[in-house]
Amino acid sequence: MSFSNQSSRVFGLIARFKFIKPLQTLINKAYIKYFKIDMSEFKQAGDYESLNALFTRSLATSRNLENDFIAPCDGKILQISNSFFQKDEFFSFSIKGKVYSINTLIRDSFESKELKNGLDCVNIYLSPKDYHRYHAPCDLEILSAVYTRGKLYSVNEKYLKKISNLYSENERVCLKCKSENNFIFWLIFVGAQNVGKMRFNFDSSIQTNTKKYNNFSTKYHNLKIKKGEELGNFELGSTIVILSQKGFLNFNIQENQNIKFGKNIANFI
Repeated sequence: MSFSNQSSRVFGLIARFKFIKPLQTLINKAYIKYFKIDMSEFKQAGDYESLNALFTRSLATSRNLENDFIAPCDGKILQISNSFFQKDEFFSFSIKGKVYSINTLIRDSFESKELKNGLDCVNIYLSPKDYHRYHAPCDLEILSAVYTRGKLYSVNEKYLKKISNLYSENERVCLKCKSENNFIFWLIFVGAQNVGKMRFNFDSSIQTNTKKYNNFSTKYHNLKIKKGEELGNFELGSTIVILSQKGFLNFNIQENQNIKFGKNIANFI
Protein backbone atom coordinates (compact mmCIF):
# COMPACT_ATOMS: atom_id res chain seq x y z
CA MET A 1 0.00 0.00 0.00
CA SER A 2 1.39 3.42 -0.94
CA PHE A 3 1.85 6.21 1.58
CA SER A 4 -0.74 8.35 -0.23
CA ASN A 5 -3.35 5.58 0.01
CA GLN A 6 -2.64 5.02 3.72
CA SER A 7 -2.63 8.76 4.53
CA SER A 8 -5.93 9.18 2.67
CA ARG A 9 -7.56 6.49 4.80
CA VAL A 10 -6.24 8.08 8.00
CA PHE A 11 -7.39 11.52 6.86
CA GLY A 12 -10.81 10.09 6.07
CA LEU A 13 -11.12 8.68 9.59
CA ILE A 14 -10.15 12.01 11.15
CA ALA A 15 -12.52 13.95 8.89
CA ARG A 16 -15.44 11.75 9.95
CA PHE A 17 -14.71 12.15 13.68
CA LYS A 18 -17.38 14.18 15.50
CA PHE A 19 -15.90 16.55 18.08
CA ILE A 20 -18.06 18.28 20.67
CA LYS A 21 -20.09 20.94 18.91
CA PRO A 22 -18.20 24.09 20.07
CA LEU A 23 -14.87 22.58 19.05
CA GLN A 24 -16.27 21.21 15.79
CA THR A 25 -17.67 24.63 14.91
CA LEU A 26 -14.23 26.20 15.50
CA ILE A 27 -12.59 23.54 13.29
CA ASN A 28 -15.18 24.09 10.57
CA LYS A 29 -14.77 27.86 10.69
CA ALA A 30 -10.98 27.55 10.49
CA TYR A 31 -11.27 25.27 7.47
CA ILE A 32 -13.72 27.65 5.76
CA LYS A 33 -11.45 30.62 6.43
CA TYR A 34 -8.25 28.85 5.34
CA PHE A 35 -9.68 27.71 2.01
CA LYS A 36 -11.80 30.85 1.52
CA ILE A 37 -15.00 28.89 0.99
CA ASP A 38 -18.05 30.84 -0.13
CA MET A 39 -20.82 29.53 2.14
CA SER A 40 -23.60 31.72 0.75
CA GLU A 41 -25.39 28.72 -0.82
CA PHE A 42 -24.94 26.41 2.15
CA LYS A 43 -25.76 26.04 5.82
CA GLN A 44 -23.32 27.70 8.18
CA ALA A 45 -20.27 26.27 9.95
CA GLY A 46 -22.03 25.20 13.15
CA ASP A 47 -24.51 23.03 11.26
CA TYR A 48 -21.94 20.37 10.27
CA GLU A 49 -21.17 17.63 12.79
CA SER A 50 -17.79 16.75 11.25
CA LEU A 51 -15.34 17.97 8.64
CA ASN A 52 -16.63 15.26 6.36
CA ALA A 53 -20.15 16.65 6.66
CA LEU A 54 -18.75 20.04 5.67
CA PHE A 55 -16.80 18.57 2.74
CA THR A 56 -19.90 16.80 1.42
CA ARG A 57 -22.32 19.65 2.11
CA SER A 58 -25.44 19.88 -0.01
CA LEU A 59 -26.82 23.05 -1.52
CA ALA A 60 -29.30 24.84 0.74
CA THR A 61 -31.27 25.95 -2.31
CA SER A 62 -31.36 24.32 -5.72
CA ARG A 63 -29.63 25.92 -8.69
CA ASN A 64 -31.20 26.70 -12.02
CA LEU A 65 -30.14 24.32 -14.78
CA GLU A 66 -29.12 25.92 -18.05
CA ASN A 67 -29.63 24.50 -21.54
CA ASP A 68 -28.11 21.40 -23.13
CA PHE A 69 -24.99 19.91 -21.45
CA ILE A 70 -24.22 21.40 -18.03
CA ALA A 71 -21.25 21.29 -15.66
CA PRO A 72 -21.60 18.18 -13.47
CA CYS A 73 -19.79 19.88 -10.58
CA ASP A 74 -18.07 23.01 -9.35
CA GLY A 75 -14.40 23.28 -10.23
CA LYS A 76 -11.72 24.58 -12.55
CA ILE A 77 -11.19 23.55 -16.17
CA LEU A 78 -7.59 22.32 -16.32
CA GLN A 79 -7.55 21.06 -19.90
CA ILE A 80 -9.72 20.87 -23.00
CA SER A 81 -8.32 18.64 -25.72
CA ASN A 82 -8.99 16.01 -28.35
CA SER A 83 -7.95 12.39 -28.25
CA PHE A 84 -5.14 11.23 -30.52
CA PHE A 85 -4.11 7.76 -31.62
CA GLN A 86 -0.56 6.50 -31.08
CA LYS A 87 0.95 3.01 -30.76
CA ASP A 88 -2.42 1.23 -30.78
CA GLU A 89 -3.87 3.41 -28.00
CA PHE A 90 -5.83 6.60 -27.64
CA PHE A 91 -4.30 9.38 -25.54
CA SER A 92 -5.21 12.84 -24.32
CA PHE A 93 -3.66 15.55 -22.16
CA SER A 94 -4.11 15.88 -18.41
CA ILE A 95 -2.31 19.22 -18.57
CA LYS A 96 -0.09 20.74 -21.25
CA GLY A 97 2.85 18.43 -21.93
CA LYS A 98 1.53 15.48 -19.92
CA VAL A 99 -0.60 12.74 -21.45
CA TYR A 100 -2.67 9.84 -20.18
CA SER A 101 -3.87 6.66 -21.85
CA ILE A 102 -7.60 6.75 -22.53
CA ASN A 103 -7.64 2.99 -23.09
CA THR A 104 -6.22 2.45 -19.60
CA LEU A 105 -8.36 5.14 -17.98
CA ILE A 106 -11.67 3.70 -19.14
CA ARG A 107 -10.66 0.03 -19.33
CA ASP A 108 -13.46 -2.50 -19.83
CA SER A 109 -16.00 0.25 -20.55
CA PHE A 110 -15.58 0.80 -24.29
CA GLU A 111 -15.60 -0.87 -27.67
CA SER A 112 -12.93 0.18 -30.16
CA LYS A 113 -15.55 1.41 -32.62
CA GLU A 114 -16.81 3.89 -30.00
CA LEU A 115 -13.44 5.68 -29.97
CA LYS A 116 -12.44 5.50 -33.64
CA ASN A 117 -13.84 8.92 -34.64
CA GLY A 118 -12.11 10.64 -31.73
CA LEU A 119 -13.16 12.11 -28.41
CA ASP A 120 -13.60 15.52 -26.86
CA CYS A 121 -11.83 15.54 -23.49
CA VAL A 122 -12.40 17.90 -20.55
CA ASN A 123 -10.65 17.73 -17.16
CA ILE A 124 -12.31 19.43 -14.18
CA TYR A 125 -10.36 19.87 -10.93
CA LEU A 126 -12.29 20.20 -7.68
CA SER A 127 -10.23 21.97 -5.02
CA PRO A 128 -10.82 21.61 -1.26
CA LYS A 129 -12.95 24.78 -1.32
CA ASP A 130 -15.38 23.51 -3.95
CA TYR A 131 -18.82 21.96 -3.62
CA HIS A 132 -17.99 18.23 -3.74
CA ARG A 133 -21.21 16.69 -5.08
CA TYR A 134 -21.55 15.69 -8.70
CA HIS A 135 -24.60 15.56 -10.92
CA ALA A 136 -25.86 14.32 -14.29
CA PRO A 137 -24.84 16.81 -17.02
CA CYS A 138 -27.85 15.87 -19.19
CA ASP A 139 -30.64 13.31 -19.30
CA LEU A 140 -28.74 10.05 -19.55
CA GLU A 141 -28.69 6.33 -19.11
CA ILE A 142 -25.82 4.78 -17.14
CA LEU A 143 -24.71 1.69 -19.01
CA SER A 144 -21.90 0.52 -16.73
CA ALA A 145 -19.57 1.41 -13.87
CA VAL A 146 -15.95 0.24 -13.85
CA TYR A 147 -13.89 0.54 -10.67
CA THR A 148 -10.09 0.47 -10.90
CA ARG A 149 -7.78 0.28 -7.90
CA GLY A 150 -4.76 2.53 -8.08
CA LYS A 151 -2.58 5.14 -6.47
CA LEU A 152 -3.92 8.23 -4.73
CA TYR A 153 -1.53 10.86 -6.03
CA SER A 154 -2.58 14.46 -5.60
CA VAL A 155 -4.32 15.69 -8.77
CA ASN A 156 -3.49 19.39 -8.46
CA GLU A 157 -1.56 21.15 -11.21
CA LYS A 158 1.79 20.76 -9.46
CA TYR A 159 1.57 16.96 -9.50
CA LEU A 160 0.03 16.77 -12.97
CA LYS A 161 3.14 18.54 -14.27
CA LYS A 162 5.37 15.99 -12.54
CA ILE A 163 3.65 12.66 -13.20
CA SER A 164 2.77 11.38 -16.67
CA ASN A 165 -0.37 9.27 -17.03
CA LEU A 166 -1.45 10.32 -13.54
CA TYR A 167 -5.20 9.93 -14.15
CA SER A 168 -4.66 6.39 -15.39
CA GLU A 169 -2.46 5.59 -12.38
CA ASN A 170 -4.93 6.75 -9.76
CA GLU A 171 -7.93 4.96 -8.30
CA ARG A 172 -11.04 5.78 -10.34
CA VAL A 173 -14.62 4.98 -11.19
CA CYS A 174 -15.67 5.23 -14.84
CA LEU A 175 -19.34 5.61 -15.74
CA LYS A 176 -20.25 4.83 -19.33
CA CYS A 177 -23.32 6.84 -20.28
CA LYS A 178 -25.66 7.28 -23.22
CA SER A 179 -27.45 10.56 -23.79
CA GLU A 180 -30.99 11.01 -25.05
CA ASN A 181 -29.32 12.41 -28.18
CA ASN A 182 -27.93 8.89 -28.60
CA PHE A 183 -24.20 9.45 -28.16
CA ILE A 184 -21.83 7.76 -25.75
CA PHE A 185 -19.81 9.65 -23.16
CA TRP A 186 -17.82 8.72 -20.10
CA LEU A 187 -17.62 10.39 -16.69
CA ILE A 188 -14.45 9.37 -14.89
CA PHE A 189 -14.17 10.17 -11.18
CA VAL A 190 -10.49 10.16 -10.23
CA GLY A 191 -9.43 9.58 -6.64
CA ALA A 192 -6.72 11.70 -5.05
CA GLN A 193 -4.64 12.07 -1.94
CA ASN A 194 -6.80 12.74 1.13
CA VAL A 195 -10.02 11.89 -0.71
CA GLY A 196 -11.67 9.65 1.86
CA LYS A 197 -14.20 8.08 -0.47
CA MET A 198 -16.11 8.48 -3.72
CA ARG A 199 -19.77 7.67 -3.32
CA PHE A 200 -22.51 6.96 -5.87
CA ASN A 201 -26.15 7.34 -4.93
CA PHE A 202 -27.47 4.88 -7.53
CA ASP A 203 -25.22 2.00 -6.36
CA SER A 204 -23.98 1.82 -2.77
CA SER A 205 -21.95 -1.29 -3.61
CA ILE A 206 -19.32 0.89 -5.32
CA GLN A 207 -16.75 1.31 -2.57
CA THR A 208 -13.47 3.20 -3.02
CA ASN A 209 -10.28 3.71 -0.98
CA THR A 210 -10.68 0.38 0.75
CA LYS A 211 -8.61 -2.81 1.06
CA LYS A 212 -11.72 -4.89 0.39
CA TYR A 213 -12.19 -4.59 -3.39
CA ASN A 214 -10.19 -5.37 -6.48
CA ASN A 215 -11.11 -4.12 -9.95
CA PHE A 216 -14.72 -4.80 -10.88
CA SER A 217 -17.32 -3.89 -13.49
CA THR A 218 -21.08 -3.58 -13.20
CA LYS A 219 -23.55 -3.31 -16.05
CA TYR A 220 -26.93 -1.64 -15.59
CA HIS A 221 -30.21 -2.02 -17.39
CA ASN A 222 -32.57 0.91 -17.83
CA LEU A 223 -30.76 3.03 -15.21
CA LYS A 224 -31.91 6.46 -16.32
CA ILE A 225 -30.92 9.68 -14.57
CA LYS A 226 -32.46 13.09 -15.16
CA LYS A 227 -30.32 16.13 -15.89
CA GLY A 228 -29.11 17.75 -12.66
CA GLU A 229 -29.90 14.72 -10.51
CA GLU A 230 -27.21 14.04 -7.92
CA LEU A 231 -24.92 11.13 -8.81
CA GLY A 232 -22.80 11.14 -5.65
CA ASN A 233 -19.91 12.95 -4.00
CA PHE A 234 -16.22 13.13 -3.28
CA GLU A 235 -15.12 13.33 0.34
CA LEU A 236 -12.73 16.20 -0.49
CA GLY A 237 -11.45 17.62 -3.78
CA SER A 238 -10.51 15.57 -6.82
CA THR A 239 -11.02 15.43 -10.60
CA ILE A 240 -13.76 14.54 -13.06
CA VAL A 241 -12.76 13.74 -16.63
CA ILE A 242 -15.43 13.99 -19.33
CA LEU A 243 -14.85 12.04 -22.54
CA SER A 244 -17.44 12.44 -25.29
CA GLN A 245 -17.71 10.95 -28.75
CA LYS A 246 -16.72 13.64 -31.23
CA GLY A 247 -19.39 15.41 -33.26
CA PHE A 248 -22.13 15.59 -30.65
CA LEU A 249 -21.07 18.38 -28.26
CA ASN A 250 -19.71 21.86 -28.91
CA PHE A 251 -17.86 22.86 -25.73
CA ASN A 252 -17.87 26.58 -24.98
CA ILE A 253 -15.48 26.72 -22.02
CA GLN A 254 -11.83 27.72 -21.67
CA GLU A 255 -8.87 26.33 -19.79
CA ASN A 256 -8.40 27.80 -16.30
CA GLN A 257 -12.06 28.85 -16.23
CA ASN A 258 -13.96 28.31 -12.98
CA ILE A 259 -17.31 26.60 -13.51
CA LYS A 260 -20.39 25.90 -11.42
CA PHE A 261 -22.70 22.93 -11.46
CA GLY A 262 -25.80 23.79 -13.49
CA LYS A 263 -24.11 26.17 -15.91
CA ASN A 264 -24.03 25.32 -19.61
CA ILE A 265 -20.59 24.08 -20.75
CA ALA A 266 -21.51 22.59 -24.15
CA ASN A 267 -24.31 22.73 -26.69
CA PHE A 268 -25.71 19.76 -28.52
CA ILE A 269 -24.76 19.71 -32.20
